[in-house]
Amino acid sequence: MIARRFLALASLAVVAASAMAQTYPTKPIRLVVPFPPGGGTDIFARVIANKLTETLKWVVVVDNKPGAGGNIGVDLAAKSPPDGYTMVLGQTSNLAINPTLYAKLPYDPLKDLIPVVGIASAPVVLIVAANSPYKSLDDIVAAAKANPGGLMFASPGNGTVSHLACERLQRVAGIKFEHVPYKGSSQAMADVIGGNVELFMASVPSVLAQINGGKLRAIVVTSKKRATELPQVPTVAESGYKDFEASTWYGLLVPSGTPSTIVGRLNAEVNRVLEMPDVRAHIGAEGGQPLGGTPEQFASLLHSEHAIWGKAVKESGAKVD
Repeated sequence: MIARRFLALASLAVVAASAMAQTYPTKPIRLVVPFPPGGGTDIFARVIANKLTETLKWVVVVDNKPGAGGNIGVDLAAKSPPDGYTMVLGQTSNLAINPTLYAKLPYDPLKDLIPVVGIASAPVVLIVAANSPYKSLDDIVAAAKANPGGLMFASPGNGTVSHLACERLQRVAGIKFEHVPYKGSSQAMADVIGGNVELFMASVPSVLAQINGGKLRAIVVTSKKRATELPQVPTVAESGYKDFEASTWYGLLVPSGTPSTIVGRLNAEVNRVLEMPDVRAHIGAEGGQPLGGTPEQFASLLHSEHAIWGKAVKESGAKVD
């Protein structure tokens, strides 16, 4: 008798979960973006939200919640009800770097959030001024070995992907630069163009126009494959440092406890959107490469990158209180 009741309850639970997935959503879905409007995270979020609204008639509302390197928005999403009506577009910094960079983080990305699907990845690029004497990574490594600490490299800020990618590059190449952190890319780029700083590690979208306009020279990209928007620029791996890879990646997550049926529905619909030619073109125009895949694949990426970037933060000595 007890066994029959248990089986009956289990069957009801399966039916209820299936019905929930079929009727979901019944109200607007909030997509939290942990950064201000206009940046890469915001652009990718709006592409996905608009397509889900356009093709499924879902109401997906992008909600920008910037602050503390993305921590405020991610924490808000992590503490939201796990009902499928709050998602967050996280990325490398707030999911893999900040847990080690910040002394106290109000959320644990590995415990408080469920990965749904990877959205895109984008490399960073090592650049110099157009009139710089350095034309290859070999040139830069040779100059750095001849004068340790003599070359200055700019980054958009302490503990950013660009900063830590360059720290990792220095470690594998056995060289040392002088780090000059800026508050964003604009002034850093101006100082490189003006010759005040020799090197700059930056996201591809933030410097693509200046590279194409002849003001900056791209030396190497940090992705496994050459960047779609910079096909003539070699990778670090091609330049002699096998297996080197460092990219900014973006992905959708929901609060821990969200039903697996809803996670599966979101994964399927976003994967469908990511296969659309106009979406792929839009992501490519921003210097990104569409990802997609299963929740398990995104979870695997999150865990491995958490370890890689955590180690990079510790080795660099970077810290934010």
